[in-house]
Amino acid sequence: MTDHDGTTTRSRPGAGPGAERWAPGSHILWRYRENAGSRFHICRPVTVVQDTEEQLAVWMAPGTECVKPVILNGDVGTPVHHEPLATRYTKPRSVSRDHWFGSGVLKLARPGEPWSVWLFWEPGWRFKNWYVNLEEPLVRWSGGVDSEDHFLDISVHPDRSWHWRDEDEFAQAQRAGLMDPATARHVRTAGRAAVDVIRSWGPPFSQNWQQWRPDPAWSVPVLPDDWDRTPAHVSS
Repeated sequence: MTDHDGTTTRSRPGAGPGAERWAPGSHILWRYRENAGSRFHICRPVTVVQDTEEQLAVWMAPGTECVKPVILNGDVGTPVHHEPLATRYTKPRSVSRDHWFGSGVLKLARPGEPWSVWLFWEPGWRFKNWYVNLEEPLVRWSGGVDSEDHFLDISVHPDRSWHWRDEDEFAQAQRAGLMDPATARHVRTAGRAAVDVIRSWGPPFSQNWQQWRPDPAWSVPVLPDDWDRTPAHVSS
């Protein structure tokens, strides 16, 4: 198939052995649905680094135009993190186009796992940390991957120490009715499983991705006008 920006990609209709995969350098969309809703409120165009049976790796380049949620205060959309926690998940929202600031992000996801692992660098490629984003396992379609964020996250430092992140948002989302108790228990279980991987230093932490660098010939993917389109076919 040909992607929105003219890049030729290989779709992956299934998850089993032998399924077609995206070639390195392909442009796809990494999207998140809103919580307790069906619309997409986060969309990030990314470049495929690696797509195998074991792992999908993508690169979000600095300056990439993305879609993000914003809080509506009158007619003005303000960043979500500027809103007090007590009303962060109850005030009306919309979405806004913006550009990713700072260094790029390498995202890694293994099929069926309820989290993805992101790598961050300081300017000059000094490795900063891994970030475990707890989420629904990625669902793949011809133009990218979709998920739903689960609020709770984990930071992992170069010395292999780690700590929970956003526990306050995780608790507030439950109070606001965006996550029922059964789902919250599921997320906690997934978080403990991720911690087990960190403690044993399993993949992707053991794979030395912090030494990876993007191909300088890669272009920055373009955010399409139909970034929120509903896939005609998806597969886990």
